[in-house]
Amino acid sequence: MICELVKKTKLNETIYDYVIDCPEMAEQTRPGQFLHILCGGDAYLRRPISICDVTENRYVRFIFEVRGEGTRSLAEKNVGDRLDILGPLGNGFTLYPEDEDAVLLIGGGIGVFPLLNLAKKLEGKATTILGFRNKDAVMMDEEFACASRDVFLATNDGSCGFHGFVTDVLQNIIRNNKVSRIYTCGPTVMMKAVAEIAKEHGIPVQVSLEERMGCGVGACVTCTCTVSGNRKRVCKDGPVFDGAEVEF
Repeated sequence: MICELVKKTKLNETIYDYVIDCPEMAEQTRPGQFLHILCGGDAYLRRPISICDVTENRYVRFIFEVRGEGTRSLAEKNVGDRLDILGPLGNGFTLYPEDEDAVLLIGGGIGVFPLLNLAKKLEGKATTILGFRNKDAVMMDEEFACASRDVFLATNDGSCGFHGFVTDVLQNIIRNNKVSRIYTCGPTVMMKAVAEIAKEHGIPVQVSLEERMGCGVGACVTCTCTVSGNRKRVCKDGPVFDGAEVEF
């Protein structure tokens, strides 16, 4: 699908915030799905990038970090350019209306991006925990504050919010509040720890995995992970899985 880039914002030296105009894609998107983008330049393979938000049933927003040749070429695009994008792809988060106000969203680093649309879909019912290295790395906290019931920030060095990890905040919340379900996205070590805590307390948890992908539609079997002893494709079977079943 060819989509026009209608907004480009540079959040810091390596992270870019893009909005594309694509009504058909916007109508089909569910929280947790991703786009497979042809970046241009010398990058022949597409790059998978999580969908951050959908607005007005027309605009799709994604945020990415420049990590290599492909994303570097993508960062050079300008407003008005047309992007070749496959999407929305993958299986996203499953929502449960009966959860009411006891849902936790836990994001770490660039893993916070795909949780914004989820927070909006939960219509202010969720409590969000965001973790970053330091104050300078904090992003989107104000947007999550508008979409969540409560927001807790944690930084590794204590320069903003709680001094520690999102798992420390999670333990504090569980000790004093009912938690019906957890949704998480971020570094693998963080999600593994969150899943272990959730299992210990009998709380269902959904994790959004990230793997290098080839085709993005399950044909090349490049992006596999192990779930309940079976090999699964992150692009086709995920990227969201039951955290209790993922073998990190």
